[in-house]
Amino acid sequence: MRDAENIRELDEARIADWMGFIFFEKSKRHVSEVPAYLPKNSKRVGVFVNYSIDEIAEKVKDFGFNLIQLHGDESPEYCKALRTTLGNDLQIIKMIQVASDDDIRKAKRYEGTVDYFLFETKCSGYGGSGQKFDWNALLRYNGTTPFVLTGGIAPGDEERVLSFKHPAFAGIDLNSKFEISPAYKDIDLLKNFIKQLR
Repeated sequence: MRDAENIRELDEARIADWMGFIFFEKSKRHVSEVPAYLPKNSKRVGVFVNYSIDEIAEKVKDFGFNLIQLHGDESPEYCKALRTTLGNDLQIIKMIQVASDDDIRKAKRYEGTVDYFLFETKCSGYGGSGQKFDWNALLRYNGTTPFVLTGGIAPGDEERVLSFKHPAFAGIDLNSKFEISPAYKDIDLLKNFIKQLR
């Protein structure tokens, strides 16, 4: 998100636990400056693609992030170094693109280095595809790191979310299907969707 009033409205509605800010210049949702309002009720998530650790540390100072989401080719070693630099107060999320069991096995390399996985539909490039993938593949994930689901979740998917069961399932990431325009959320759509899940 990046529009100050849209951020404020969503934050004051107290419906989103986390709110994301994307730092990837090729994204339609790229955040180029600090908005005039930053969330006070939702935790702040900085989403990065192949940034240097120093660059991330600078954004943490500017935005007061609670979580860092890594959406590029960052290695387990990079994640360890990032934690050493940022400390244990910030949590780290690593995105894993999923199309096969091999992709799920890839997540095991990051066990112990991150706090959450974000399982996403496999696509070319680093941006989200907005497409769904078969969540049943995740039933074969037996790691201990909690995960968040994303990938084309849209209004009407409430039953799909409620029926998915896994001991490490920690939440969902809602993005493009709940937008009026890139980075501008439809608050009523989000309210109605999340209300049905809680």
